[in-house]
Amino acid sequence: MKTIRIFVAIAALLFTGTTAFSQQVDLTRGDLSILKDEKTINIEFTYDNMTVGDDGKEANYIKRKTQENNDKEKGSGEIWARKWEEDKRDRFGPKFILGFTNLSKMTVSKDAKYTLIFNTKAMEPGYSVGVSKRNAGIDGTVTIVETANPAKKLIVISVERPGENMFR
Repeated sequence: MKTIRIFVAIAALLFTGTTAFSQQVDLTRGDLSILKDEKTINIEFTYDNMTVGDDGKEANYIKRKTQENNDKEKGSGEIWARKWEEDKRDRFGPKFILGFTNLSKMTVSKDAKYTLIFNTKAMEPGYSVGVSKRNAGIDGTVTIVETANPAKKLIVISVERPGENMFR
């Protein structure tokens, strides 16, 4: 039962912000039952080689948005870029952790036997302009490793956005 709750916790968190479409979450390797007796888990976030929207590499997105903001108001682009990085650390991760702990009934501890590593591979910030709309979403990989031996991947879960909305 707890194994199902952990999987549902991951699936439910990704993302409740999209109302008509949900994330596709697939267990691609391992067995979640190893977590059934665990009360704690360590959680880490990585953004290795992340792409954003139609800009490709995250660096391209940051460069474009920084320039757009600076064109509107000098200096505001650098503020936006700083907040982008702060949000990854101070907003995205903690929000995932809060939802995950509420749904899974596990607590987070650096000393836990297992570590959940969430690597965001692609992020779509989304937009809604007039008749054109794109839902926000992410593609990523959840990997559960032994905290003492992070090279040992025990569980891999693939998280993908659904196919493009035909009404976009």
